[in-house]
Amino acid sequence: MLVVLRDGRKLHGVLRSYDQFANLVLEDTVERIYHQDVYAEMKRGLYLIRGENVVLLGEIDLDQEDDVPLKQVDWETLEPYHQKDIADKKARDELKANVLFEKRGFCKEGGEGDGY
Repeated sequence: MLVVLRDGRKLHGVLRSYDQFANLVLEDTVERIYHQDVYAEMKRGLYLIRGENVVLLGEIDLDQEDDVPLKQVDWETLEPYHQKDIADKKARDELKANVLFEKRGFCKEGGEGDGY
């Protein structure tokens, strides 16, 4: 299974259990990071995921996964690029939030009226 979390992490693993709240137990889990046409994996083992953090859950077709033209590299090689991508995305999101706040009157995320 592929699980995408709210913080952007992508986990691949074997789904062993779930409940009515979408809490998941993944076995033999690996975390993948991507940058352009390369990816890296880090073994994470047994993972318990709280359902409110799940954005997407999907089955991986292992036959088609082999046809994807991505090259695997070491985690240490790719991580600085991945961290820069995250920082760039955060800066873009902050800029958008400021424009929406200043010009359209929207609340900033995590601000007043954003609680649940």
